Amino acid sequence: MTFADTTKLGKVLKNPEAQRILFKHDPSLAESSFTIQFKKLQSLSAYLESLGSDALRETVRAELAGVPEAAEEETAFLPSPDYEGEEVVIGSAPAAAPTEAERWGVFELELQGPRHGNPFVDVELSAEFRCGGRSLRSQGFYDGDGVYRVRFMPDEEGEWTFRTSSNARSLDGITGRFAVTPPSSGNRGPVRVKYRFHFAYEDGTPYIPVGTTCYVWTHQGEELEEQTLETLSRSPFNKIRMCVFPKAYLFNENEPEHYPYEGSVETGWDYERFNPAFFRHLERRIADLGRLGIEADLILFHAYDRWGFSEMGRAADDRYLRYVVARLSAFRHVWWSLANEYDLMWEKETEDWERFAAIVTGNDPHGHLISIHNCMPFYDYGRPWVTHCSIQRQDVYKTAEYTDEWHERWGKPVVIDECAYEGNVNQGWGNISGQEMTRRFWEGAVRGGYVGHGETYMHPEDVIWWSKGGKLHGTSPERIAFLRRILEEGPVQGIGPLRKSPMEWDAPVGGVEGEYMLHYYGFNRPSYREFALPAGASYTVDIIDTWNMTVERLAGTFEGRFRVELPGREYMAVRLIRA
Repeated sequence: MTFADTTKLGKVLKNPEAQRILFKHDPSLAESSFTIQFKKLQSLSAYLESLGSDALRETVRAELAGVPEAAEEETAFLPSPDYEGEEVVIGSAPAAAPTEAERWGVFELELQGPRHGNPFVDVELSAEFRCGGRSLRSQGFYDGDGVYRVRFMPDEEGEWTFRTSSNARSLDGITGRFAVTPPSSGNRGPVRVKYRFHFAYEDGTPYIPVGTTCYVWTHQGEELEEQTLETLSRSPFNKIRMCVFPKAYLFNENEPEHYPYEGSVETGWDYERFNPAFFRHLERRIADLGRLGIEADLILFHAYDRWGFSEMGRAADDRYLRYVVARLSAFRHVWWSLANEYDLMWEKETEDWERFAAIVTGNDPHGHLISIHNCMPFYDYGRPWVTHCSIQRQDVYKTAEYTDEWHERWGKPVVIDECAYEGNVNQGWGNISGQEMTRRFWEGAVRGGYVGHGETYMHPEDVIWWSKGGKLHGTSPERIAFLRRILEEGPVQGIGPLRKSPMEWDAPVGGVEGEYMLHYYGFNRPSYREFALPAGASYTVDIIDTWNMTVERLAGTFEGRFRVELPGREYMAVRLIRA
């Protein structure tokens, strides 16, 4: 039999004849890309059990038994060393490059080269960049119409040189030099992990990720995309989670304006030929985010797909990753997220994700932040390639409360990219209040983590922020902006969880021992609080109303044991700063 009982339903459905059989006997499978995505994770036996009729089960089993093995998956294509004949002069391709680039800016070498065959797979191109004794290699890519590009983000001022390498003789051995000047205003370099659980730009400026999710905003057309950017420009968000591929899911059934490959929905896709227009559009929007000071947390794979991009096969997956990294790694404000809800992608196993991580990190000379996002089971965030934890909630009510535990488990920054969304959709992941969203942000921040925002308010045309962008309608963003200001005024090394006195057993306390303490009371409503501070030091005391966004500094300074009167309402905090 072609399929065993343990075979995932996804593998069965990927076989055209087997899919025809299942769709014939169970038309519901073909009706909803949303429903089928979860069923693909089932074993064949579990699916057959769900059919409910012994006779139907036996009929389906008998017909599947006659299905022949599918053709073997495409193997990786190796570029030919004789793509161009000896009559072609080495290094003869016309080249254009700037003579200057700013530190952490994008240097781009453009080459006019051959276009016969399929340059996307036939041609390999890279360039070695040198400054002083350092050497970095950046991969090039084909951009269509005979144009090749190599992009690089120089991280050091001074004179740099480059030399290309290619199996295409005309693109091989091209050399040049350029000067790297100081960064322009607002250019602080890429974000790095700092102080173990926190972040900073490469120039040392602290970076506090205040993120939002807007999965496929770049697939919505000019008018809505511009509206999204305008909304972001007035928002507190400095990071956005977004997909490379289009998405098919609830409230998101429209076709994208561009597709990543040549082909069509009707005729299928040629996974050996990228569509440069798709990627140019993505780059344009990433550049727009950069001008707003927003980090682009790029989701490279996801399961919510009716086009086949989540099930392309090993060779196509690997080729796609190399192409994306070659095009985008020179943007300083890019992060890599291998997947959104990796565990829903039935075709991928742990060895695949590890291979993907090796491809991304091995082809990114700039070492951007990288993680992977779960639906249910966590990935092993202790893996050496993972720079930070990208977490979805594991409990209907609690998520940010686990930040301390996750710090201890993985020893890395905790970014709770999905704590649920402010909104009113039917699904439990998308109908918390603005107050609860704000509370989760504060709970995570005081514990030394970073919580992400999303918004899912119903809309007559399904223009919902979490997926398509547009406008924000919720009450949490301005409160999140207030929290961001509080955190930016805080310790340069970030807030960490502090040891609590017996009086503080019921509320999280974060800060820097003896210097800065932030107490958060959430939905508790104390009318006063008593504090016991180390002898010999005095502190200022601020009463913070996190919902009404006010800070009241009490007169004088305090030391030792003292009592602070509070208004007896929810969402209050007390900040103590050593005077």
